[in-house]
Amino acid sequence: MAYTINKTDGGTVVTITDGTVDNTTSLKLFGKSYSGFGEGLNENLVKLLENSAGTGAPSAPLRGELWFDTNTNQIKVYDGTSFKPTGGSKTGNTAPSSPSVGDLWTNTDDDQVFVYTGDTRSHQSTNGWELVGPQFTAGQTLSGWKIETIPSSGGNKVVSSMYVGNTRVAIVSKEDFTPSSSQTGFAAIKSGMTLNSTLGAVFDGTNTQASNINITGTSNPSGTLIAGGNFLRKDVAQEIAGGLTIDDDAGLTLGDDQELTATVTSNNVTIAQTSQDKDLSFTINDGGVTKTPIALTGATGAIGLTGDVTITGNLNVSGAYNYTSSNIVQHSDTFLKVNAGGGDVDAGLIAETPDSDDARLFWDASENHWTAGFGGTYSQIMRDTDATADGNANKNTKFLRTTAAGLLTVTNINLAAVGSAIATTDTSSTAVPTIGQVATFGNLWGGATKHVSTSNPTGGDGVDGDIWFVREA
Repeated sequence: MAYTINKTDGGTVVTITDGTVDNTTSLKLFGKSYSGFGEGLNENLVKLLENSAGTGAPSAPLRGELWFDTNTNQIKVYDGTSFKPTGGSKTGNTAPSSPSVGDLWTNTDDDQVFVYTGDTRSHQSTNGWELVGPQFTAGQTLSGWKIETIPSSGGNKVVSSMYVGNTRVAIVSKEDFTPSSSQTGFAAIKSGMTLNSTLGAVFDGTNTQASNINITGTSNPSGTLIAGGNFLRKDVAQEIAGGLTIDDDAGLTLGDDQELTATVTSNNVTIAQTSQDKDLSFTINDGGVTKTPIALTGATGAIGLTGDVTITGNLNVSGAYNYTSSNIVQHSDTFLKVNAGGGDVDAGLIAETPDSDDARLFWDASENHWTAGFGGTYSQIMRDTDATADGNANKNTKFLRTTAAGLLTVTNINLAAVGSAIATTDTSSTAVPTIGQVATFGNLWGGATKHVSTSNPTGGDGVDGDIWFVREA
């Protein structure tokens, strides 16, 4: 016998023949004597428990059927046409996607509630989400008007308090009263608006009833009421008894053509003479005489200093240093440093001469020694450590000096002249003999030939005048 499955409203869903299963709806519907219906029945129960949870809506829903949309984590109900959210506030730090009119959203970053209207015309609407409240974000803390009850000896008073960043700035009341519990900045509350005394708060704006000030008097009625005659005027010359502070970077302007300005930019102060090619001078009274120690020339940009100048710290000059006096430049320091931080380059002193052949004394960076000269020809300046006693081992590299014992080694020595004959009776002279003197001395004792042998000469050896030296073997 076939089953006829009816809906709540009496309508028929489907008729199921015996031994079959029907998939017309989201659930499996079993006919009489269907084998294996237990698994399908259990799956139907699970589907009902999870409301068909999934990323896609059920394919054959019935009106009133529930579906949990795992894309948005929302319960939705089928209205006969489509699945619609069932209501409730959505939470998150970004607005929900695909909202429906009437949806609520709690912004977890700002702790604010929004309702989706789909209308973007309101200034409080963001992509159709209208702010419900509060008017301030969590980061802004309490800001705006808040209705409060303040106790007093005359009973509780209802007031409207204005907060900014969790600080009460003002209280609006319909009557005067004194709070019986401490209210920071509000020892007494007046009818109307009372400002927080700890903030130094004031009203700022235009009051047409006080556009004119009576300046006939200078006696202040109280410490908080100032007589009009004590205000500084802009239409006449006036003096002030206290200091003057201009709390604006636009600063101060002087002169009928605004020639002098003092301005501030990024905490940097600029004193400017704004007239073209005009000077800026700083004068002093020296014993009744006006002197100008500093003069800035507008036409050239030159700076003139008159008098002694004392500098504490470094003087850095990027251009040339010109000393126009004929006096000698004096420095009290024991050392004069050049090429400070300039790298490994030649540096020293240049003495200008009338012609182009200037004289130089400088450190030769490539050779690592001092060099001097003029006219483009320079040579090393020898130091005591550059000397050597061995001229044979250090040819053409160092100048000569004796050792502590008075010794000096050279490869050869040429004297400027032969010299006079060596006297046979002179045994005290320390002069160095030349080859010519030695040859002359030898000629005095024989011929041009001198023999050295370990044996005595025979009758056939040598010629007249020869000298024969016999040495031991």
